[in-house]
Order: sequence, then structure tokens, then C-alpha cells
Amino acid sequence: MVFAMQQSLGKRWCKLLASCTLTWPEVEIHIKRLRYQSSVAQISFPHLEAFVRGGGGGGGGGASKKKSDSITSSTTDLFRSGPSKATSKEMDRIDHLFNQYANTSSNLIDPEGIEELCSNLEVPHTDIRILMLAWKMKAEKQGYFTQEEWRRGLKALRADTLSKLKKALPELEKEVRRQSNFADFYAYAFRYCLTEEKQKSIDIETICQLLDIVMGSTFRAQVDYFVEYLKIQNDYKVINMDQWMGFYRFCNEISFPEMTEYNPELAWPLVLDSFVEWISEKQA
Repeated sequence: MVFAMQQSLGKRWCKLLASCTLTWPEVEIHIKRLRYQSSVAQISFPHLEAFVRGGGGGGGGGASKKKSDSITSSTTDLFRSGPSKATSKEMDRIDHLFNQYANTSSNLIDPEGIEELCSNLEVPHTDIRILMLAWKMKAEKQGYFTQEEWRRGLKALRADTLSKLKKALPELEKEVRRQSNFADFYAYAFRYCLTEEKQKSIDIETICQLLDIVMGSTFRAQVDYFVEYLKIQNDYKVINMDQWMGFYRFCNEISFPEMTEYNPELAWPLVLDSFVEWISEKQA
């Protein structure tokens, strides 16, 4: 059925365009109608592409051929130049916004620039959505955005102005909180806090703050208990990625506070074995 629509509509429109009896404004109207039909039906029109590439479908004398070439050139501009020009303008606006917050000497948005950005977005710099924005950009260094990272993130969000970026934050949060994305975001949050070269672990104080920001709204009770435990225990000064991801698994797989599914014989990090034992003693 789709193929039949392609054949019927594509041939009909290309025949009309190739006839060279239309003025260019009329051709534009027909092209727009065809594009609308293609978007509604979700089909492509290879005959139109052949028309654009082939110079209008042949026939006629020199004057007719000249007119056909003109139409073909304009049609090509409509289909090919339009999107690229729009993309270029969008990127120019994204770059302009970057330059408003970037340090002119380093060409980076540094902590001071991020603080100013947060102020203009009317969100605290500790808001989880700023971390989500860094995730969307795939920012590598905590507290800094490169121009490439900025472009990547804002283009994906379709936000080329401050107001658009502000409106995009709630949708970004919904995207991150989907189960298919949140585990990746949770792991990213840990990596983002590795500020030194070859650093593999994060100090307890920072981990407690990060847990509250990243997991507090979803697993409040588990986070509160784990943070309390981490602050009073003396066996661990730092937390590594395996332990960090282990707590995420714990929150998603173990009912709380019953913890009946928890089996210390399975491959849980030792810090969680100690945590579960500590809670059990508190509940006894």
C-alpha cells in the first residue's frame, strides 16, 4: 500500500513539476503540499528525488529546458539547503549562549560560569538537573563545560536560547529518570566526581552528599540509613564504583526495611554486608 502511494503521488507530482507550465511560487506551493503528505503518510517519494537529481524529467525545447533547470535548482535548494541553514543558525545561537558564560581566556564554562548559568536558570547549583545537564552533554570534567560538550547537550535538547534551556530541564529530568537511562546517569554521577587523574574512589563525605542529590528523592529511607551508617563506621574511608553501583542494585532489588531477599552469600560488596548487619542490629 505504501509503495502504491509512493508510485501514484510521486509520479503525479513530478509530472506536474516537469511540465514547466508553473511559475516558481506555484511550484513552491506544490512542493509544500507534497512534503505535508509525505510527513502524514510517513513515506518517501523516490520519483521526486529523481526529478530533483535529473533536471526536471526531460522533454521540450531550449527555453523549456532552461526553465526546468531553474525549477530543479530551486527545488534542490528547498530540500537540501533549508535544513542545513536552519541547523547552522541554531548552532550559532548555541555558541552565542556559550560565549555568555565561558571564560574568555580558557574558552570553557568554568565553575563561576556555571554558577551564573544556574542563577539565570533560577535553579541552585546543587540541583540534580544541573548534573543531568552535564550527563546530557557527556561532560568529562566536574565544574567545566567545553564548547563541544555544550553544543552536544543543547543541540540534543533543542535549546538554543536560555528560555528554551530552562523549559527543557523538566523534560530532561523525565528522560533521565526512565529506568532505561537512570542506571547510566547514576554511574555517570560517580565518574563525574573523580576529579584527579587515575582516581578510582570518592571520600565518604562527598559520597553522602552525592547519594542525597542523586537517589534521595527516589529511595529516601535507604539513602538516609546508608548515609548514617557511612558516617559512623570506621572501616571505609572511600567508596569505589563497585560499591557505588552495589547500593543502586540494593535499592532496586531488596525490599526495605525488611531486606528478606538479601543474601550475603551472593556477590554483594562487603560494605553492604556490613550495612545490612548494622540495620538488623538496630531493628532487633
